[in-house]
Amino acid sequence: MQRIPISTGAPYEVLVGQQLLEQAGTLIEHVVSFQKAVIVTDDKVAPLYLEKVLASFSDQYHIEVFVLPNGESSKCESELFRLFSFLCEKGLTRTDLLIALGGGVVGDLCGFAASCYLRGIPFVQIPTTLLAQVDSSVGGKTAIDLPQGKNLVGTFYQPKLVLCDTDTLNTLEPADFAGGMAEVIKYACIADRALFDTLHEPLSDERLVHIISRCIEIKAQVVAVDEHDTGLRMVLNFGHTIGHAVEKYHHYTDYTHGEAVAIGMVKILTLAAAAGYCPASFADEVEALCKLHHLPTVCDVPEEELFAVCGLDKKNAGDTIRIILLKTIGEASIVPMKHDRFRDFLKGN
Repeated sequence: MQRIPISTGAPYEVLVGQQLLEQAGTLIEHVVSFQKAVIVTDDKVAPLYLEKVLASFSDQYHIEVFVLPNGESSKCESELFRLFSFLCEKGLTRTDLLIALGGGVVGDLCGFAASCYLRGIPFVQIPTTLLAQVDSSVGGKTAIDLPQGKNLVGTFYQPKLVLCDTDTLNTLEPADFAGGMAEVIKYACIADRALFDTLHEPLSDERLVHIISRCIEIKAQVVAVDEHDTGLRMVLNFGHTIGHAVEKYHHYTDYTHGEAVAIGMVKILTLAAAAGYCPASFADEVEALCKLHHLPTVCDVPEEELFAVCGLDKKNAGDTIRIILLKTIGEASIVPMKHDRFRDFLKGN
């Protein structure tokens, strides 16, 4: 088992390894004092892993369960307030605990609820997808979506513990696993050429633990410097500005988040090469690696739609949007553009 410290204002650890679900209760009890907990999960994950997690707690704890419908559409105001009502009905107090058991949707919504309910109660992340393990469960970003775009309402709120059980990845659909690999590729692109090269090799259980741990280490280093996403942390959004636009254009149904990020990474580098910001070879390398991991790389969103959605991107500051590009594979840069320049950039100028 790998232990990765996260040095934020409220420090915690991420544990990565196998058979962690069977130990979840004991591991959580060591870091959080509570009597009552609510496990937030979804109707796809619950049949697979809920009983295993429940069985890991000793009888002295009272555990309730709240189940969301699976999918991005659950990361919304109505489900958030349904959870708030459930927590009130069950009498949770500020000394009790929320546990997110699932992918990024569950983790984001549960974390947001924990940050708001009674002005903040403790929560723990148990991510069950590759994407959530390498990215969304670590770093304290919580959010729900609005009709206008993804993650537009949220908070920065750190968990008390993150448990990444790699055994849960065995039940992922191939497309969901590939979506997680898109985030892995992102980390390699922005910070680690050696990791980028490793991703061309076959995946084994041991190598997967190393890859997940390395991605979390990269994120931990960035978050330690910029916990609240005002500077360096923006590099973690490489591929996401266009990726979020792809998701919205397709109503969050045709592409997974990871697939959209893969499209976003290739598209932004292709545009950057056309505008003279970087060599065309960067886009070619990233595209080839995405295809190797069965990810789409083509964007069919009209330029005006891209511009409209990117205008709501959280990396905007006034009339300027900050684009994440690569200086080289393994080193990212933040490039500010005025909106008029960005519109031309999207046209390949």
